[in-house]
Amino acid sequence: MSKPTGFLEWQREDADDRPVRERLRDFREVPLPLHPDSAHRQAGRCMGCGVPFCHQGCPLGNVIPDFNAALYRGDHRRAYQVLASTNDFPEFTGRLCPAPCEAACVLAVNQEPVTIEAIEKEIIERAFAEGWVQPRAPAQRTGKRVAVVGSGPAGLAAAAQLNRRGHAVTVIERADAVGGLLRYGIPDFKLEKQVIDRRVRVLEAEGVVFRTGVDVGGSLSWDALFDDHDALVLAIGARRARELEVPGAQLRGVVQAMDFLESQNTAVRRGTEPALSADRRRVVILGGGDTGSDCLGTALRQGAVSVTQAELLPAPPEARAETNPWPQWPMIFRTSSSQEEGGERRFSRRTARLEGQQGVLEALVWTDEAGVEERVPVDLLIQAMGFTGPHTEALTAQLGVELDARGNVKTDAKFQTSVPGVYCGGDARRGASLIVWAISEGRELARQVDTFLSGRPSPLPTKGRDQPFGGR
Repeated sequence: MSKPTGFLEWQREDADDRPVRERLRDFREVPLPLHPDSAHRQAGRCMGCGVPFCHQGCPLGNVIPDFNAALYRGDHRRAYQVLASTNDFPEFTGRLCPAPCEAACVLAVNQEPVTIEAIEKEIIERAFAEGWVQPRAPAQRTGKRVAVVGSGPAGLAAAAQLNRRGHAVTVIERADAVGGLLRYGIPDFKLEKQVIDRRVRVLEAEGVVFRTGVDVGGSLSWDALFDDHDALVLAIGARRARELEVPGAQLRGVVQAMDFLESQNTAVRRGTEPALSADRRRVVILGGGDTGSDCLGTALRQGAVSVTQAELLPAPPEARAETNPWPQWPMIFRTSSSQEEGGERRFSRRTARLEGQQGVLEALVWTDEAGVEERVPVDLLIQAMGFTGPHTEALTAQLGVELDARGNVKTDAKFQTSVPGVYCGGDARRGASLIVWAISEGRELARQVDTFLSGRPSPLPTKGRDQPFGGR
């Protein structure tokens, strides 16, 4: 373990955020690096539990007590080796993961958990700074060709693992740059895009080929792509957004969250003005989750007159309910960094209708939990109400892949679809979920694809339990 009495001596220390007035002027990342002394103390708080529930909380099975112990001892390189053995992209999870591992930390029974997410970020950023993150090209190639469609975290993880086994991997992306929703769905104030570019350069040096601007199902048919490869991996995400079904939903000024966020991310990438802007507009965001919060931070930076984020459900409790015990994910009231920056939050609001003149949105009418109507002036209504699955029309028509009852791509326990040799993982298979689940599914999927291609059990790892880093 780290320090036997560390959890008694030190309290939780989070990384500081940039001041609100400063960060609202740009789209740079909000959190500052965790101070090395804080990282040392937080690693020292880890108790090296005999039954580490943080493993249960982490879909990747990260060997958290081991990298905490190495970091506490000052062995930063060892900490990186342990972390990288289970997580292909700690620089993404260390910024974007909601940290279910922290909710499952044994310290969270009666005090604040270890700052695991910030420690991951500190370890990987130190590794890049020290030059420890080096391309690991395979010693030999198998002659097998794999196409991975989608360059989000699931696709990138699958590509990294399959390439490591010597297969020739091509990642195909419809957008003009690699990253999927990491690039165009996540605001730069949460993930600056040079972080993606840095990792892509490593993957390219290892031999992964990236093709951008290719619309599979359109300019390139699914069946033609599959015919040209030995295996096909579907990592297309779940971009089909839930629509608001009320009178007036077609008025100009009603937009989807992903369209709004993609517009701003494109503007940052190209140094232009966004096609959709909240500048000098009264904004209402329907949806209280992470996507809605991202829209809130974006609208504030664009110069919105006012921003209200509304949620259908009541406000969650400040503390765990008796029906929500540790180590379950705590369903409690949270405030994101964007919500700290401004705007208003409303709960128990059901939209009844939208009103406008000459086809342009002017107001929203909603009801509270008592059924009382309220008319809210609004110029820009952003729908951030979640996603209902992947876009599959061309996929099913051209390749014959079956869907499940929820409209996601149907697979067996080995991630294989109804078409032999075609595999699927991430949001397209399980529905919209966490980045850590996407990476985990990409890794697990790769092991199954490798077994299929080689005709024997794959040596690729399966979560943290198969890693050679024992002993705390």
